[in-house]
Amino acid sequence: MNIREGMQKAKRLIAQIGNFGLQLLWFILHLSVSTWYFLLEIAHMVESYFISSGLMKSYKALNLGKLRYLAIVVGSEEAYQTSKVIELLQWLEAIGVKHVCLYDMEGVLKRSKEAILEKMSNTTVFQEADENDKLLDQKHMMLEFVSFSDGKEAVAKAANLLFAKYLTSNNSSEDQEGEIFTEPHMTEALRAVGSGGPEPDLLLVYGPARCHQGFPAWRIRYTEIVHMGSLKSMRYGSLIKAIYKFTMVRQNYGK
Repeated sequence: MNIREGMQKAKRLIAQIGNFGLQLLWFILHLSVSTWYFLLEIAHMVESYFISSGLMKSYKALNLGKLRYLAIVVGSEEAYQTSKVIELLQWLEAIGVKHVCLYDMEGVLKRSKEAILEKMSNTTVFQEADENDKLLDQKHMMLEFVSFSDGKEAVAKAANLLFAKYLTSNNSSEDQEGEIFTEPHMTEALRAVGSGGPEPDLLLVYGPARCHQGFPAWRIRYTEIVHMGSLKSMRYGSLIKAIYKFTMVRQNYGK
C-alpha cells in the first residue's frame, strides 16, 4: 500500500514538474518574441527619426517620376481619424506626391471629403477634373475618394453593359455560340461606365489587416502593396522609406 501511494506521489510530482517546465518554456518563448518585436519597433523608430531629420542622405533624392499615382487604404475603424488622414495627406503634399486615391471599405473617407478638402486647400477632386488633365496637372494635389460599394456598383454596371452588347449582337447575328468575355472586354466595359480609373503604382495600407481590403482588383494588377501599420502610429520617416524603396525597384511587366 505504501509503495502504491509512493508511486502515485511520484507520478504527480513528475506531472507537476512537466507542467512547470512547459509553462517556463512558453514564458521564455513569449518573452523572446516580445523582446524581438520591441527592439524591432525601436529600430524602426530610430531609423524613421534619422530619415525624417535628413541624416540619411540617400532618402533625400526621391524619383517621384515613377510614382504617378498613389493609393492609400485605411482600415474602417481608423478611417474616422480624419485629423490623421489630413496629416498624412499634408506629408504627401510636402514630399511632392500629386495624385492620391483614398480608400476605405465603409465610405467613411468619402463622407469626410468636405472636411478633408477644407484643410487641403491646394487640392482638386479626381472625378471633377478634366479627363485629359487628370494625370497631367502638377500644380495641385488631386484626390480620389473610393469605397467598397463603388467597386460592386462598377462591376454590376459593367456586367449589364456587356450583357446588353451581347443581346444586341445576338439579335444581329446567328452564330453566337462561341462568344467569350475576356479581361480586356471587362476592362473596356469598366472604363465605359466611368469606373476604370488609373492603376496606382504604389498602395499603402494603414490598419491591422495586411490586405487591400476590397480595393477594386482591376486597378491593382501591377501595383506594389506595402503594409504601413496603424494610422495612429504613422511616421513621416516610414512614409519616406516606403516611397524610396518603391522608386528603387525595377518592375518587369513581361510581354
